[in-house]
Parts: sequence; C-alpha cells; structure tokens
Amino acid sequence: MARKSAPDDLLAPLTLVVGQEELLLDRAVAAVVAAARAADPDTDVRDLAPGALQPGSLAELTTPSLFAERKVIVVRAAQDLGADSVKELRAYLDAPAEEVMVVLVHAGGAKGKGLLDAGRKLGAREVACPKLTKAGEKLAFVKGEFRTLGRSATPEACQALFDALGSDLRELAAACNQLTADVEGAIDETVVARYYGGRAEATGFEVADLAVTGRTAEALERLRWALAVGQPPAGITFALASGVRSIGRLASAGRNMRPGDLARELGMPPWKVDRVRQQMRGWTGDGVAAALTAIARADADVKGGSGDPAYALERAVVAVAKASRAGARPY
Repeated sequence: MARKSAPDDLLAPLTLVVGQEELLLDRAVAAVVAAARAADPDTDVRDLAPGALQPGSLAELTTPSLFAERKVIVVRAAQDLGADSVKELRAYLDAPAEEVMVVLVHAGGAKGKGLLDAGRKLGAREVACPKLTKAGEKLAFVKGEFRTLGRSATPEACQALFDALGSDLRELAAACNQLTADVEGAIDETVVARYYGGRAEATGFEVADLAVTGRTAEALERLRWALAVGQPPAGITFALASGVRSIGRLASAGRNMRPGDLARELGMPPWKVDRVRQQMRGWTGDGVAAALTAIARADADVKGGSGDPAYALERAVVAVAKASRAGARPY
C-alpha cells in the first residue's frame, strides 16, 4: 500500500481520520461507509468501540469471507491501542487484504503518533477533523453547512443562528438542515428569529447585551431564565467575555477606518460593528479591564471553584453592568 491515496478516494485501503471534533469524525467515517456500500450493498461494517480491538482479533476481522463481500473495519480511539495491537495493525497494513478498508480514528497529538506516521508513510488517505474552539471557526462551519446544502444564507442569519444555539456543532448542523428543508428562498435573520428566537432569548448572548449596556435588573432576569432552561454557565461567561472584548477591540481600532474596512479588520459583520458601537457608550479602558477580571473570576467559579455557579454569574453580571457606567473617560 505504498502508493499515496487521493484525498477523494473514499475506497482507499486505509483512511486516517485525525482530530477531536466528534461530529466531523463521525461524518468522515460515515462517508467511507457510504462509499463502500454504494460500491457493494453487502459491505460488512465493523465499527469497533474504543478498546474493542484486542491482540489477535485483527486477523479474524480482516479475513475475507466466503461470499467475498467488501469489509470496512473502523478502529476508534486508535491512539489508545496497546503495543501488541499496534504491532499487529502495522504488520497488516504492510500487506492489506483486498476488498478490506481500514479506518483509524485518531485524536492526533503525541500519543500513538507512531501509528499515524506509519499510516502516512504507507500512503493512507487522511481526513483532518480539528476541534473547532473559536467562535469564528464555528460561524464558518455554519456558513459551510448552508453552502454544502446548496442554499443561500445571509451573514446576519448565520450569526443569529450561532448566537441562538451556541457552539454545539451537531445542534447547529441540525438547525441548518431544518431551515434548508422548511424555508424556500434565501435564509435571512428574520427567518432564524422566527424559528429560534425563543432559544436566543434564553442564551448568554442576550444576558451579555443587557449587561454591557448597564441594564442590571433586566440582565439578571434573563440570566435566571437562561439558567432555568438549561443554558450551561460556562457558555454564559463566554458570552459576557465576548461582549466586553468586542467593545475593547472596537475601541482600540482606527477611528478613521471605513465601516467595511473596520468590519474586516475586526472579523465582525457590519451589523455587529454598529451594535457594538452603540454598546460602547459609557465604557472606559479601566471599565473593560475591571469587567474582564470579574468575568474571569466567575468563569473559574462555574468550572469548579465555587459551589454556587448562579451566584458567581450574578456577581459577574452586576460587575459588567457597573463597569459599563465607569464614566470619566468614555471611549
């Protein structure tokens, strides 16, 4: 198997699926299985749970059947395989059986890297599935979902969907599918509000919008509602931090920049730049620093440093609202 497999060769003898983004990992595996079953509807798929590949079992799994149907062997958490299993797997890959496709799902990183390197040297097809951690990456994911589905969605609609549903890729993907199936024509912010407006009101982003404009009582009310409907506390601290950082970033940007250039420089859609500019009134540099310090303390508390995450969040909301009226040297 020395010949390098093409990236689009879904029927390659060996596919390496590398990364930690669960949805993308599952999609990469599903694409191989679908291609195999398209070529042979009787394909035998063995999707092994982490730890299921034991020493001695690979030979049985890869032995051609009497009926010569295609096989797909999916090995999950390949980075955790024991030394004996790795040895057997590497020996097999040097002389793979015909009509047998092996998919190694590997987290990447240093652990078990020798197996990855061996697969790459043998010309394996590789699919990267890195963890999407930044808001911009997840927003790009939403836009890509609509493009893949062959539909048009405005930047404002994509942002509104992300704001409404948060960062879970499976939920975002499901929402894109639902909107594509239900809505004719372009998908805009109004459509997203009609479908998910109630969800948006229960997220940390509305809490943040109220807090950064100094509306303490309203922000606390929305915070209690968000917690009541199950919003994760860590997501609320993320929203608060995002709101305050946006104000700081816009304040430090060039004041003479054109709106379009400013939006590109900050990585924000123009409508968000306009909204943040309105929220900046009353903020100072010291206020931004004080608010971020309070949010960092709350974030540590909700992630295990406090027995009362709700109280920690309330304290942060009050601090942010107070910082928004810090006063003497407004931006």
